[in-house]
Amino acid sequence: MDALWTKTDRLFFKVNPTLKFLCFALLFIVYLFVHNLNTIIWATAVFLMLYLYAGGSSGKISFWFLFITFIVSFLSASAMILYGKGTHVLFQWFLVRVTEESLARGILLGLRTFVFSLVGMLFASTTQPVPFFYSLMQQLRVPVRYAYGCLAAFRMLPLMAEEFFHIRQAMKVRGLMRKKGIKAIYNRFMRYTLGMLVQSIRRAQRTAVAMEAKRFALTDDRTYYYQIGWSRSDAAFVLILLAAVAASFILSKWFPLTPFSNVFDSY
Repeated sequence: MDALWTKTDRLFFKVNPTLKFLCFALLFIVYLFVHNLNTIIWATAVFLMLYLYAGGSSGKISFWFLFITFIVSFLSASAMILYGKGTHVLFQWFLVRVTEESLARGILLGLRTFVFSLVGMLFASTTQPVPFFYSLMQQLRVPVRYAYGCLAAFRMLPLMAEEFFHIRQAMKVRGLMRKKGIKAIYNRFMRYTLGMLVQSIRRAQRTAVAMEAKRFALTDDRTYYYQIGWSRSDAAFVLILLAAVAASFILSKWFPLTPFSNVFDSY
């Protein structure tokens, strides 16, 4: 999973992870209550450029992330567009009824999903798990047992993927993948499920014993191998986000692309 972060020299990697997490969470709240379609359109353009410029993933990974995000956003918007309410009908065929109001609301919903996904991908592609959990412990005072427990669980994800491929290869060697039919699919599912469940329980037990042996259950202050502090990059990061948010609101007022300043008002 370390292949996800390929451009660690960029500015957003140098930002305090806790500050980054709180700022991005605030962005979710801000755009959750925006009903101006023009603002969401400009926010999509601004954060797309910001993601392409500041994201830490390779071009291939970024492309697939954006492609999947576009598909999810389109699906989330399609239901509102095809079956929404409105008075100005653009197209109607049986149960499908597209109006100007439903089109605007659907585009708003889809673009809002896209903006949220861009913000989430920007955080995920510029934040490594170890500094993030260390920052949570040092800046937000998250208990050590929970932070290290989450970090251990995160580190188990690639191990679970590796275990899945091992089971798959073993089933291929034994010829179990050749069988067809519903019963064969059910048997393969049970073999995958039981095998991975047993290995996960064993791995979790060993991890818990190791954490207890290293006294992670103590509530006293601990020393940390990594010290996460503050820097000028944090101030630059906050200014960039403020500029991005301000640009989306200012551009929507100066250069409105649609007449929908509030998609919930009558048009």
